[in-house]
Amino acid sequence: MEQNKAATPGEAKKTSLLKLYAAFFRIGAFTFGGGYAMLPMLEKECVEKSRWTTREELLDYFAIGQCTPGVIAVNTATFVGYSERGLLGSALATLGVITPSLIIITIIAALLANFADYKIVQDAFAGIRVAVCVLIVNAVIRLIRQNVKNILGVLLLIIGFIIVGILGLSPIYVVVGAGLAGIAMYYFAKKEKGELKK
Repeated sequence: MEQNKAATPGEAKKTSLLKLYAAFFRIGAFTFGGGYAMLPMLEKECVEKSRWTTREELLDYFAIGQCTPGVIAVNTATFVGYSERGLLGSALATLGVITPSLIIITIIAALLANFADYKIVQDAFAGIRVAVCVLIVNAVIRLIRQNVKNILGVLLLIIGFIIVGILGLSPIYVVVGAGLAGIAMYYFAKKEKGELKK
């Protein structure tokens, strides 16, 4: 009888599928703005509350989600769900995070045409946009504090800001370039310590 059989994703952990769906349903329902605005809620649910992932792993999922086709929050939900309960977990986590949007968008689409011109509705959306900006800035500040810890990190931060924020190029270039820089620094550090084989 085999004792050292490697566990497939979802075998070692037995998080309830209903709990997985409900957590991502809450994330989808109570986070406005999508994308990076969802990071604080994802961190609260997945890292602090349920301990499905670490902050570092969540940031890795975010980085991969940024580089792959689709909505970053949905991609992240898929990764977390898969790490917990395999394919079924990824499907339910993804379904959970998009269900509130489907419901809300359907309702808004049916009603907005009648109310879009009202000043109170326009003011409400203006307020929501400001709140989304605050959430994104808060997420960015927390990410910087947690991850920019050396000169390389500062340089990558500045270069990334110039490429995306000023030049308007795709974030994919920044993510891929930063990954390659990290690999290069890893091998450089190993070489300096004489740990690489000649």
